[in-house]
Amino acid sequence: MERSAQGFAGTGAPGTGARVPAQPRATDRDRGAPTPFADVPTTGAGSGPGGGPGPGGDAGAVRGEHTHGETPLERPRSLVQRSSVRGQILDALRTALVAGELTPGEVYSAPVLGERFGVSATPVREAMQQLALEGAVEVVPNRGFRVVVRGTRELAELAEVRALIEVPVMLRLARTVPAERWTELRPLAEATVRAAASGCRATYAESDRAFHRALLGLSGNGQLVSVADDLHRRSQWPLVGGPVSRGRADLVADAAEHLALLEALGAGDVDVVRALVREHFAGAR
Repeated sequence: MERSAQGFAGTGAPGTGARVPAQPRATDRDRGAPTPFADVPTTGAGSGPGGGPGPGGDAGAVRGEHTHGETPLERPRSLVQRSSVRGQILDALRTALVAGELTPGEVYSAPVLGERFGVSATPVREAMQQLALEGAVEVVPNRGFRVVVRGTRELAELAEVRALIEVPVMLRLARTVPAERWTELRPLAEATVRAAASGCRATYAESDRAFHRALLGLSGNGQLVSVADDLHRRSQWPLVGGPVSRGRADLVADAAEHLALLEALGAGDVDVVRALVREHFAGAR
């Protein structure tokens, strides 16, 4: 479960997991190394030998586009690989944020982070741009990215919005979902208990979100799950007052509420569910 921020630290000392694997530079790929697209066949609907138009007509026309006889472009050399690297870097940066290894108010440049991860600056910059969209960092022109400074007011606002979204859904599900469906979520709740006992904030944050996603997923509303998960992720970033705002005891208490909530949901006890979820979100402030 636990993703590494050790690659971010770049010290080689014991950390939270394995380093993000070093990836070849763009210059290495340009020296004739095989690419993931080298043997991919190009034939298909509307295409002929060599990737050009086949009996079905212009390949672009199949998509409703006008190609105007353009020369086919060379197939991309590293799209899949770079996307994979960016995803790994994004996960590692998120872990570093939750663990407090990225200090609020500090500016980090993509080239320097890239050196620590053992990759070029490009996937780091792309991952940081995603974090900027999520509100975790802000762009500092010609310098890099500053970790956003957060306070208790923002945390309280996030908890309030999450409660407005999740509490009514949980109350509705308590009335409509059969008891056996709640039993299926027990392994996820137990995983949060184990993660809390480990004291690793990053591991707990991931298992906590996994439990809430699965619970809300029973609503059948994918948009709701996506919005709630984004708010949940934002609420897990550390406050400006310190790298870790909640200790092991807080995490253990939070995880115990997951098990109690499942028991109440399985019993269809709406009053207990209401009290538990309100207490759960109040404790997140």
